[in-house]
Amino acid sequence: MKKGFFAKLAAENIKKNGKTYIPYIVTCIVTVMVFYIVKSLSVNPGLGNIAGGGFTRSAMQMGTWVVALFAVIFLFYTNSFLVKRRKKEFGLFHILGMERKHLARVMFWETIYTMLISIGLGIGLGIALDKIMFLAVVRITGREVALGFFLSREAVAVTMALFGVIFLMIFVSGAGQVWKSDPIELLRAGNVGEKEPRSNWLLTVWGFLFLGGGYYIAFVTENPIASVLMFFVAVVLVIVGTYLLFTVGSPSLLKALRRNKRYYYRTRHFISVSGMLYRMKQNAVGLANICILSTMVLVMLSTVVSMMVGMEAMNNNRYPMDYMFYHTGGEENRETDREMLRRLQETSGVQADREMEYLFLGFQAVRMEGEYILRPDRVRSVEDDVNSLFFLSLDDYNRIMGEEKTLEDNEIMIYSNRQEYGYTSLKLFGREYTIVEKLKKFVGNGMYESLMSVTHYIVVPDMDTIREIYDRQKEVYGKYANEISWVYGFDTVSGQEQQQKFVEALKAEGFSLGHDNGDGFRAESREDGRNAFLEIIGGLFFVGIFLGVLFVMATVLIIYYKQISEGYDDKMRFEIMQKVGMSRSEVKAAIHSQVLTVFFLPLVAAGIHVAAAFPLISRLVALMGLYDRVLHGACTAVVFLVFSVMYVVIYAMTAKTYYKIVSR
Repeated sequence: MKKGFFAKLAAENIKKNGKTYIPYIVTCIVTVMVFYIVKSLSVNPGLGNIAGGGFTRSAMQMGTWVVALFAVIFLFYTNSFLVKRRKKEFGLFHILGMERKHLARVMFWETIYTMLISIGLGIGLGIALDKIMFLAVVRITGREVALGFFLSREAVAVTMALFGVIFLMIFVSGAGQVWKSDPIELLRAGNVGEKEPRSNWLLTVWGFLFLGGGYYIAFVTENPIASVLMFFVAVVLVIVGTYLLFTVGSPSLLKALRRNKRYYYRTRHFISVSGMLYRMKQNAVGLANICILSTMVLVMLSTVVSMMVGMEAMNNNRYPMDYMFYHTGGEENRETDREMLRRLQETSGVQADREMEYLFLGFQAVRMEGEYILRPDRVRSVEDDVNSLFFLSLDDYNRIMGEEKTLEDNEIMIYSNRQEYGYTSLKLFGREYTIVEKLKKFVGNGMYESLMSVTHYIVVPDMDTIREIYDRQKEVYGKYANEISWVYGFDTVSGQEQQQKFVEALKAEGFSLGHDNGDGFRAESREDGRNAFLEIIGGLFFVGIFLGVLFVMATVLIIYYKQISEGYDDKMRFEIMQKVGMSRSEVKAAIHSQVLTVFFLPLVAAGIHVAAAFPLISRLVALMGLYDRVLHGACTAVVFLVFSVMYVVIYAMTAKTYYKIVSR
């Protein structure tokens, strides 16, 4: 054969199969572009120059691995549709005299063209959009950055290497399929149907067990620490259960519809149900993929949107007042600290609009039913049965909350930030305290709100009780024991100029906001905390939106390829039916029924998954300080509604495309 024959033939094949090849190439280009942008942002030195940029870069590095894994799975999946559509063509080439090695060369050149176009345009678009994405990140995080052009050689090299390997693997897989098949099998590949799937009750039961196990974990896991550990277990169980139920449950659903004579023996239902039933293995996997991707999009976007909308509430939980000051073991220095801060307020012109001050003792203990045990080997543990206990006196509580509560000896009041205390009494050091009230609100303590463990704020009758608890804690924990500490906070209506002078005066005294001065004294500002939250949550928001858009694109393309593939499979079937008297309107009605019958099943299943995961996700976002479940629920509902609208649009578009294919 002439030199360059296979290269030219491959180019012609791509042109002739444009309807299936162009969406695939566009998919590859977009995937390459997304990976390059995320990788480039993860190594962009500009992010390191803004506060909180290190966290954002870490999120981008995590996103790089997610996109890389996604690229491998997704490109293989979309390529499988392409190979299926091309098998008949390859079979024809084989019959006309081309050997398997010649077909492999054609596929090799097709892969080379696709790879060069995808990597070239993908990296080019990535470089062009990289700066825009970087500016979007810093804008979301509320920072300013100098304009400039950044080209990451590392990102270019890693992108080329990754997708070079992916396309090589795709070529080997596709060529292997063609190499193993004989010409007749290739010619009939697009027309061979599936055997009617059998009902497998054992797998159905296992599917419900896996799904039920994931739901059970989501509902019963109360402790936020355990939520982090069990989240991934629940995800795996739900994914396995979803695949099993779609694989064995969908045929059962269709068979149930077939047994319903009033439903089945109608023109459009008869055709759609019978058609899907004999192709259910292929349908089930595709529908399960759509369901899993939809669930990922919904969970990811609802979580980051909730955190972004609720950021102010999270910041207020962490920083109860505009300025907060903590002095570990500061009971003796209480008067000195207060006088120093009042002096700085006066010299800087900052006026305290509202103040809060109290003494507290906090330490960790192991929960055993209604009793807490102190264990030195677990003094810094983050396990789910370890809680933080925070004690303050009744006098301090009444003063800061503006109330007039009373307590007798051995009586306490309790407020829990993340997990309600489920007993009527609390036993500590052999002494049992009766809980007379479970408080609905408490001004809190920002330092303890930042801990991952559940914190119980306990109001005791007097300071003598706190000192007694301190002595017993000191005996058990020794050098690891916590001291009785002092906290002071105030709000101000003073302007930025006065507040800046106050911060400078603090620095002159040797105190820096957000840092311990080495003597147990720590100063914090709500405004600085707000900026830190914005940087962290803004980075997560960007990565979440970015990956969400990527997964939405994957969902759209899977649905598109599924409909295109099935359209070509059904074309001959509908042609025969029209020849025996079926009208175009009946064809269209049958198509509508076929697409609609199962098309919305993944969306419904994804909605059920999100609803089941909601309690677990709520506990996870509570670790960041967002306790408002109503807000989280509202954001989840809005995200689901928007996604559903998009899903309906996709349905309308794909059903129209499917109809055009089968009705020609």
